[in-house]
Amino acid sequence: MANFILDPLHSDISFKIKHLMISTVNGTFKEFDAKMESSNEDFTDAKITFETNVDSISTNITDRDNHLKSKDFFDIENYPKISFYSTNVIKNQDNYTIIGMLKIRDIEKEVSLTGLYNGNDVDAYGQTKYGFELEGKINRDDFNLTFNIAGGKGSALIGNEVRLFISIQMMKLND
Repeated sequence: MANFILDPLHSDISFKIKHLMISTVNGTFKEFDAKMESSNEDFTDAKITFETNVDSISTNITDRDNHLKSKDFFDIENYPKISFYSTNVIKNQDNYTIIGMLKIRDIEKEVSLTGLYNGNDVDAYGQTKYGFELEGKINRDDFNLTFNIAGGKGSALIGNEVRLFISIQMMKLND
């Protein structure tokens, strides 16, 4: 069984959500970690774990970030982490579906991420890196992130669908 750890310098976790249903707000998490175990190079038996520090959320607007950290949304005083663990990895030609359990606040729900394995290469330090790009969608209401108010035309201030974009490099640990 090979073990892999996240290369945080070459990885990115971002999200998009509608504002007033007419524009999109982008955000990222700056602090996160992931680990993976797999006995084969197609990763169909991979066991993946992920965790992010919610306090590292950034939408480039400090007041909005602080509101997201409050009890109206993530409630970081009581729930400082978001976590994920895979339950199944499905390969269909070059495409992958990763099914797993996402925990936000005190609610754990099954989610599905789709994406690609971009291959591997050895960096200048002799470390073998593996690249992955994944996407997914969640409904924020499913995780009790229900704060909202009406916009001027009666539409929601904040959309319910959150689109996830994950671009990561994993580094294979030497046996």
